Amino acid sequence: MARRREKLGRKQEEAIAALLSQRNAEEAARSIGIATRTLFRWLQEPAFAAAYREAKRAAFSQAIARIHTMTTAAVSALGKVLVDPRAPAASRVRAATSILEQAAKAIEIEDLEARLVALEEAAKDSKE
Repeated sequence: MARRREKLGRKQEEAIAALLSQRNAEEAARSIGIATRTLFRWLQEPAFAAAYREAKRAAFSQAIARIHTMTTAAVSALGKVLVDPRAPAASRVRAATSILEQAAKAIEIEDLEARLVALEEAAKDSKE
């Protein structure tokens, strides 16, 4: 059961945004007009720390989503280098190696997923 998040004040919400956008805690505190010591004290409070962790997870999730949207362009770039006769041989070899390594990883992951599904189904059948 998820517990309800305590309500944070406006300055604490600003502090979380600043922590995510500034280079360090000192700059984050300065950017919103609070003492660094206040920010470090807030980071020790369970509700603030939990909200900050949640915000970091959300930001990271958005970054991963951006990476996923760029994979097609990345594969296209590798493919262009691979087939470009004017590209240095070392670059073409590196592109080929990268493509083959990623393809092998994808096959391994698909195989593991299939095995996991089979095991889950077998476990479910044995319970019934």
